[in-house]
Amino acid sequence: MKDFELDYRHFVIGGVAILIVVIYIIRLFFLQIMSDDYKKNADSNAFLKQVEYPSRGVITDRHGKLLVYNQPAYDVMVVVNEAKNHLDTLELCKALNITKEEFDLRMNNLKDRSKNPGYSRFTQQMFMSQLSDKDFSVFQEKMFRFPGFYVQKRSIRQYQYPYAAHVLGDVAEVSPSDIEEDNYYIPGDYIGKLGVERKYEKQLRGEKGMKILLRDAHGRIQGRYQNGALDRRPVPGKNLTLSIDADLQALGERLMEGKIGSIVAIEPSTGEVLCMVSSPSYDPRSMVGRQRSKNHRILTASPLKPLLNRSIMGQYPPGSTFKTTQGLTFASEGIISPAHTAFPCSHGFNFKGLHVGCHGHASPLSLVPALSTSCNAYFCWGLYYMMGAKSKYGSVQNAMNRWRDYMVSMGFGYRLGIDLPGEKRGLIPNADFYDNAYRGSWNGLTIISISIGQGEVNATPLQIANLGATIANRGYFYVPHVVRKVQDEPLDTLYRRRHYTMAKRQAYDYVVAGMRSSAVGGTCRELSRYDINACGKTGTAQNRGHDHSVFMGFAPMDNPKIAVAVYVENGGWGATYGVPIGGLIMEQYIHGKLSEASMKRAEEFQHRHIAYGNIGR
Repeated sequence: MKDFELDYRHFVIGGVAILIVVIYIIRLFFLQIMSDDYKKNADSNAFLKQVEYPSRGVITDRHGKLLVYNQPAYDVMVVVNEAKNHLDTLELCKALNITKEEFDLRMNNLKDRSKNPGYSRFTQQMFMSQLSDKDFSVFQEKMFRFPGFYVQKRSIRQYQYPYAAHVLGDVAEVSPSDIEEDNYYIPGDYIGKLGVERKYEKQLRGEKGMKILLRDAHGRIQGRYQNGALDRRPVPGKNLTLSIDADLQALGERLMEGKIGSIVAIEPSTGEVLCMVSSPSYDPRSMVGRQRSKNHRILTASPLKPLLNRSIMGQYPPGSTFKTTQGLTFASEGIISPAHTAFPCSHGFNFKGLHVGCHGHASPLSLVPALSTSCNAYFCWGLYYMMGAKSKYGSVQNAMNRWRDYMVSMGFGYRLGIDLPGEKRGLIPNADFYDNAYRGSWNGLTIISISIGQGEVNATPLQIANLGATIANRGYFYVPHVVRKVQDEPLDTLYRRRHYTMAKRQAYDYVVAGMRSSAVGGTCRELSRYDINACGKTGTAQNRGHDHSVFMGFAPMDNPKIAVAVYVENGGWGATYGVPIGGLIMEQYIHGKLSEASMKRAEEFQHRHIAYGNIGR
């Protein structure tokens, strides 16, 4: 009789045996074909792949003056598999001038895949970066005692001057997020963190090279694999020429010592930024080397926020510099006739119980003297009549949005697009903004303060300087930019295209006349001491504390070479700090130097500091 149970047992045993064989085959397939661990192990015994880092592009100012260059540095690399069980730890620590605790921490961080995602015990890993020449010499003499440890030659950034930190930026080790975003980087690589170093990282960094070396069974280098046929030479990074004038930048930073604020100067005919000062600043040379992390923590913790680039990140009320935009808008829209429309000013705007104060001057005024004397009432009346022109716009909401469109066309309310990271947009309100704020019940009187650059209006110093450049050009601007030339690359078309505003050319002629009158005998009359035929507009921006001192202007009046914005927090009247500083900047750039009298004045303002009560704002 056939034993079916025995036959079944044979099938089960046979099936189990086949399954075990199949599992082993699959496992071997994954180990030998799909996984590269064994390949890495084999390759690591035969080859040593050395990354050759390219030199980073140098940075010069508009006149070719060297600002940023490279210095040699040395990184210590380790192949963990080679160093294992063959290392005199204490002797290594002595050679590198570190403690045993530091050694253990570095090795643990190196092996931690959350901090070092690319970790492999078979390939070179960063152990210590940026050894000094002295430390490198000591280590090199003893390196033969430390199997698995190698030296990788690198370069670090050096800054020629203690200026323009916010423009230049800095370079530091890549973060895990940097590696995740771009597979070009591996742990230990450097990347631009701020300024043009960040914005133009791909141009500056170049392309890595690779050298493949042969090793014997003891790990000793025997020569180059295939005589270097498979080696790849590094490609140096591209050099940058900035639009910054190093001497003008240095003067601006001197003038802003002991003050919080910004200076921005633009060449109107190109949009090139001639200087960009954010105060307080810091020495970019402090952000180099092994002390960078310590110094960065100190700067970050400072209540003065020296890492903040106020030129593009500070959002301030533009104050009376904004009156120029109002004159342009009202004249272009036919709300006023620049030559004939005059408004009264009885120490301010007074209507239906609303009072907006103003200093004493002649009354009534037309547009040119209103700009010259910085009359608040004139521009309040202009906005009131524009918002109330229902026959022209249909509703206050339509009038408001028309007003907003003019402001946006002049470069306010949105980022201008400068080639620096972190630019803020400021604020230009629209009808929806006020409908939400006042539940649809508002009129020109409700928002009257925006006509004099107060209330809800905010702008960056860069936007204010760009307004000066636009007026200098009589109606158009180029997107401001700090890089003048990239080696072997054309300038981005974004920076070569004119942007025309909505205001009419004739309106600009009247505004220029008003700004020139201000420089001759109005609120900017101090500009008359300089032989530069300047045009200017002061601003005194109200603040919870002491008012901010603001200035916007350009020179010469015809064929302008420079447009300037100065913003000094808690500096008081625009004429107190804004005008004198702006005048010195103009003179320096136009004449290439300061007169003897101006040099004394510059020294005076350098040492004139402001006592800030609330430095943590």
